[in-house]
Amino acid sequence: MLPASRPQQAKSKTQALLTKARVADEVALVGVRGYYRDTMGEVGQNDRGIYDDAIFLVSPHAYATFNANTDPSVKRKGIAVLKPGVHRYRKGKHGLSKPGGGYPALRPANPAESLPVTRDGQGDSMGIAINIHKGGYRTTSSEGCQTIYPSQWEAFVSLVYSEMDRAGQKTIPYLLVEEETA
Repeated sequence: MLPASRPQQAKSKTQALLTKARVADEVALVGVRGYYRDTMGEVGQNDRGIYDDAIFLVSPHAYATFNANTDPSVKRKGIAVLKPGVHRYRKGKHGLSKPGGGYPALRPANPAESLPVTRDGQGDSMGIAINIHKGGYRTTSSEGCQTIYPSQWEAFVSLVYSEMDRAGQKTIPYLLVEEETA
């Protein structure tokens, strides 16, 4: 399920979220969980398995919006949900175990690739390889990762990589917020 249009959040609002979170990098990503909370899925809640979230790229040279999913595709004991906050990512590949060695994506920047998560039915812990990657048309393709609607993926990853290169950034901050705090 995809909204009729891309997210329409003003750059100034996205920049204000970064300023509040003390993110000063030239190029940054902001994810808003539940961006379409009351216009898609069940009213009053953030749903799983649909692209009801948004991810924004902010740089001095670009501002772009993407339909996204910041939740797992399903609710199941032990599945990871990335906690809101600032998380650092680096260029990498997703699907390394697949033939061809995967495709360009974003991976957690720390050596252990661990990020803070809440696990369904188990509480808080650390999640491994909570990537930002391409989702699917019939599923959001997430077991805790952040996914971009497939027809928007190439534009997203190309723009993120090129803006990181332009700014000389080896890592990019990803600020994840809940819609009610956005």
